[in-house]
Amino acid sequence: MKYLLLLLSVLSLTAISCHKESQDDIDDQKILDYAKEHQLDLESHSSGIYFLVEKTGTGTAHPSANANVKVNYKGMLLDDTEFDSGQNTPFFLNQVIQGWQIAIPLMLKGEKSKFFIPSRLGYGASGSSSGTIPPNSVLIFEIELIDF
Repeated sequence: MKYLLLLLSVLSLTAISCHKESQDDIDDQKILDYAKEHQLDLESHSSGIYFLVEKTGTGTAHPSANANVKVNYKGMLLDDTEFDSGQNTPFFLNQVIQGWQIAIPLMLKGEKSKFFIPSRLGYGASGSSSGTIPPNSVLIFEIELIDF
């Protein structure tokens, strides 16, 4: 009987630990809660990024994964703390966080969108090296694609 109780205890603990929420699930819920609180009707991308097009761009071309782009942007945490911004900022897409490498090619020239980037596509479990972005932070970026 003792062995049966021990076995049931081990199985119960195993089941509980296997049911632990992943960071992706936690980030997803945080984004959905933020959207609900701020009454935002977000679209989702298969990568886990959510977005809202605030101003439609022109043309049909999208930047490639290696494009040199120029953007206006503002980066914030979910508590609306701004951590970075830039005007007419040029960079190569293959040199930025993975979330931007996915998000910006979704845009057209002149488009302005708000992106909600899960932590694994941002700075992950380590956060930013400067300490301005805590570990496992969902990032919000308001991005206007000026040119590419």
